[in-house]
Amino acid sequence: MCSALGVTRQGYYAWRSRGPSGRDLRDAELAGEISGVYEASRRIYGAPKVFAELRRRGERTSRKRVARIMRENGWAGTTRGCAKRPKGEAKQAAPQTNSAPDLVRRDFSADGPNRAWFADITYVRTHQGWLYLAVVMDIWSRKIVGWSMSARMTAELADDALRMAIVRRRPPGGCIHHSDHGSQYVSLLIGKTMRETGIRPSMGSIASPWDNAAMESLMGLVKAECVHARTFETRDQAALEIFDYIECFYNRVRIHSALGNLSPEEFEARHAQEAASAA
Repeated sequence: MCSALGVTRQGYYAWRSRGPSGRDLRDAELAGEISGVYEASRRIYGAPKVFAELRRRGERTSRKRVARIMRENGWAGTTRGCAKRPKGEAKQAAPQTNSAPDLVRRDFSADGPNRAWFADITYVRTHQGWLYLAVVMDIWSRKIVGWSMSARMTAELADDALRMAIVRRRPPGGCIHHSDHGSQYVSLLIGKTMRETGIRPSMGSIASPWDNAAMESLMGLVKAECVHARTFETRDQAALEIFDYIECFYNRVRIHSALGNLSPEEFEARHAQEAASAA
């Protein structure tokens, strides 16, 4: 066999008796670190985010090395897919005369907290039927500041999410609430809530998802990382999973490249600390 493979007998026995190389030992050490990050991310992170998390912990390595080790161990991050809206439950576009002006104009950024909130509604399939989820996100920190879930897609669903955000954040007058033209967002109920708290309504163009792309992206994350990998028997089971994902993982743990690889709460805490130091 040595002759067929072009290997010397001495070389073969030297290989048999040789211990693992320094590179192999380092790969094994990194594999342990990567496994910890991967499991802590609920098996959601791919190589880029695992690499970013390792860098935060002071590990010296490369992104390609992390990707190779993950590939060799069968560790893969969650990828997003395309979803179809359920039949018969599409959001109804309100007449243009009832709509608010577009105060955002596809500028998905803010210079501080509670300057601009983005809102949307999505749906989750269960064996009991659809569960609807309304979310309000502060675009400055990407933090989900309000949410609500219900078996029906009503104005109360969107209003409850907004009221949670108001109670949690106490926004100053002039905070923008940006959404699409769903009938829930042009209802008298949510309009009254905005007027009472000094929030300015904003809406993109009808049938233009790009005008609310930040929320489309967030809903895609929720679907890919929390919903699509599971089968829910009941609405209550789905609601518990979504609550855990939002409050225990997304806001507190999940890092965002747009935030310098910090979680929303870490980003806000760092900003508060820097503001206090400057003061």
